[in-house]
Amino acid sequence: MIAIVFRDLVKEDKPLLDRYCHSQYYENSHLNFTNLFMWREPYQIKICEENDVLYMISTWQDELMALQPLGAEDKMQEAIGRLAEYFKEQGKPLVFSGIEKFFVRELEFYPGAKFDIKSDRDNFDYVYLAEKLINLSGRKLHSKKNHLNAFRKLYPQAECLPIDDDIITLCKIELNNWYKLRLADAPDDPFIGWERKAIMEILNDFRYFDLKGGAIRLDGRIIAFTFGEQLNKDTAVIHVEKADPDIRGAYPAINQGFVAHAWSHMTYINREEDMGHEGLRKAKESYKPEKMIEKFTARMI
Repeated sequence: MIAIVFRDLVKEDKPLLDRYCHSQYYENSHLNFTNLFMWREPYQIKICEENDVLYMISTWQDELMALQPLGAEDKMQEAIGRLAEYFKEQGKPLVFSGIEKFFVRELEFYPGAKFDIKSDRDNFDYVYLAEKLINLSGRKLHSKKNHLNAFRKLYPQAECLPIDDDIITLCKIELNNWYKLRLADAPDDPFIGWERKAIMEILNDFRYFDLKGGAIRLDGRIIAFTFGEQLNKDTAVIHVEKADPDIRGAYPAINQGFVAHAWSHMTYINREEDMGHEGLRKAKESYKPEKMIEKFTARMI
């Protein structure tokens, strides 16, 4: 049998990815076109559609990995077999990255091989109740509400706005300013450049990606902006959130304002993973997630 023929992920693949990503109730924040497209270059993401299954692979630090195939549940056993054939042809062990719990069960039932399956805590998604992010009610979120109230008191002139063409221009200016500061602090971190390029690419064609965005303008300057999209029937995912760290309450203000204006009809807000960064983990845990979306790695043995 001919091996899977992969190709680079391109912008024109959005309708294809949307169709597959919305065909099942996926909770993994990575399983949407925007996320995959933003990080396609550093992770060398490639795709192939075959027999109503979408296959995806990536390469990181010279390790070839399969992402979770997308398609009907009754096609997953065949999909695992096809990926096993492809990796064997490449002379590589079959490795899966970022897979959801239900796909773990598919691997456990696969008759052709055994898999060493491990929990990947650094990539668990943090999921919150939208209502709690909007109201910040209760003792556990009291400090967040204090910061938000302080922001409103200090900056009553601040405007919470949806992202449009005029706002995008201001967002780009601030994006460049923020990344200059970050580069000064960590000149050898390649993710700084990749992230800036990925966000700029989205802002340059914002309407095409069909996202919702919000920004806070203070005295003519954008001090915070964010964007996201609907992930599944009851969850929105936040892809990017940037704010001036020197302005007290800017982060709580953009977080609360965006959910209140754009996602109040959703039950959950997925704010993605912490990637093992201690500061980011502390910040995400401080908002008291309602649940965590577990992700796993698996290696054929």
